[in-house]
Amino acid sequence: MLEDKDLEAVQQLSDAYDKITTELNKVIVGQKQVIEELLVALFARGHCLLVGVPGLAKTLLIHTLADALSLQFNRIQFTPDLMPSDITGTEVIQEDKTSGTRELRFLKGPIFANVILADEINRTPPKTQAALLEAMQEHQVTIGGERRILDEPFFVLATQNPIEQEGTYPLPEAQLDRFMFNILVDYPQEEEELEIVRRTTADVTVEVSPTLDAEEIQLLAQTVRRVPIADHVARYAMQLVRSTRRGKGEVPSFVSEYVSWGAGPRATQYLVLGGKARAILQGRYYVDVEDIRAVAPAVLRHRIMTNFNAEAEGIKPDDIVRRLIETISPNQGGGADSGSESEIFRSADAR
Repeated sequence: MLEDKDLEAVQQLSDAYDKITTELNKVIVGQKQVIEELLVALFARGHCLLVGVPGLAKTLLIHTLADALSLQFNRIQFTPDLMPSDITGTEVIQEDKTSGTRELRFLKGPIFANVILADEINRTPPKTQAALLEAMQEHQVTIGGERRILDEPFFVLATQNPIEQEGTYPLPEAQLDRFMFNILVDYPQEEEELEIVRRTTADVTVEVSPTLDAEEIQLLAQTVRRVPIADHVARYAMQLVRSTRRGKGEVPSFVSEYVSWGAGPRATQYLVLGGKARAILQGRYYVDVEDIRAVAPAVLRHRIMTNFNAEAEGIKPDDIVRRLIETISPNQGGGADSGSESEIFRSADAR
């Protein structure tokens, strides 16, 4: 249960959320949901994959977030010729000019920072993509047989262009599963785009004020894990995930029809952690079913693999998640109302 100091931390985190959002809005126009999901993942100690077409300020958003949190930021531009050592660092032979002796010296790579922007992560081969795996999971890198611990907090925020796929290397499922959220960055609304044009074509310099430092973020992230969650809410999160697994027990008929592989246990963990972080960012001391539903698309969309039937009918993982949320009740002890395909996807024309 939360202690008095934890309740104070919850209030501090809620206030910090408002301040961080205010600072981000000095530079970023709109993208309210994207900002919320980024901050939820941040305080849940998760990594994010941002997917959007070029020119939607994904890089600017991540850089501004690092500035608003007073964290060390490094950008890695992924290219086909990027090598793993370009990310993690390498050992070089250095000669002491006074004594003439030579020794190995480790030169840190850009991975040694608090916030890592992996820009266009799918433009580099799997060998280099895999250089991030150990860092994302263990918060360490192993070079020359020696483990080197990364500074905390540590977040990988990767970007990906969904349009141009020629000459790209899709992320393997094992690495996709390391990302807590897959965040879709959409086009701005009409008024938002007009405001973007006004801001970016004027001679105006905006300064972002730091709101939290690394130590404060660590303490607040610990508070997130101490937020209580009721059994029925945790079971609801688990049922959402288990209902994506075709051939594993009773699942809705549309899952059997359109899904080839479902989400693993890590998805349930991230649903609960994301729900806890979202709850306290909004100043609540408990997790509600709506918190789980709010983070479900970002947690599940990259963990559900649709089959040929879904591709032929234009059905995306988001459609599967949306229908699961509609059909699974938080009060039922398992199963879901499977319904018929025509009922489930009758709103396909509205997508």
